[in-house]
Amino acid sequence: MLKKILKTLFLLLFIAFVAIQFFHPAKNKAAGPEAYSKDITTVHQVPEEVQAIFKKACNDCHSNNTEYPWYNNIQPVAWWLADHVNEGKKELNFSEFAGYSIRRQYHKLEKINGEVKEGGMPISSYTWIHRNAALTDAEKLAVANWTNSLRDSMKSVYPPDSLNRKKPVSK
Repeated sequence: MLKKILKTLFLLLFIAFVAIQFFHPAKNKAAGPEAYSKDITTVHQVPEEVQAIFKKACNDCHSNNTEYPWYNNIQPVAWWLADHVNEGKKELNFSEFAGYSIRRQYHKLEKINGEVKEGGMPISSYTWIHRNAALTDAEKLAVANWTNSLRDSMKSVYPPDSLNRKKPVSK
C-alpha cells in the first residue's frame, strides 16, 4: 500500500515537473539603441577596467542585459533567477542609472562602494556558481577608487542640498 502511494506521488511530481518546463519568465535582454540610452556610461566616465568588473560580476543582476546560464532553461530555476534579477535591478540598475536623480546616483555610488569593499557584492550564491565573478582586492580597490572619485566630482558640481539624503526643512 505504501509503495503504491509513493509510486503515485512520484509520478504526480514527475508530471508536474515536466508540465512546468513549458512556462518560462521573460528574459532580461534589452534590444536596440534605446536600451542603452540611460546607461551609466551615458552620464559618467566609467573606466574600461571598472566596466570589465561590472560586466563579469554585476551586470547579470544589475542591468537590463543578463547573460543566462544553461540551467536557466530548467524550471523552477528560471523563476528563481528571474526573481533574483528583478530584485537586483530594483536595487540598482546600471542600464537605468542616468534616469536616477542626482541624489539617488550619488547614494547608489556610496552603496556600491560599501557593498564591494565589505564583500557583500557580488553575493556568494552568484560567485559560488560564477567563480570568475569573485572580486580580487585590486578589483575592489578599482571600484572603490572610481566611486569615491565620481562622488567627489559630483560634490564639486552640485550644491550640497541636491546630494543630501534628507531635504532641508523649510522655515
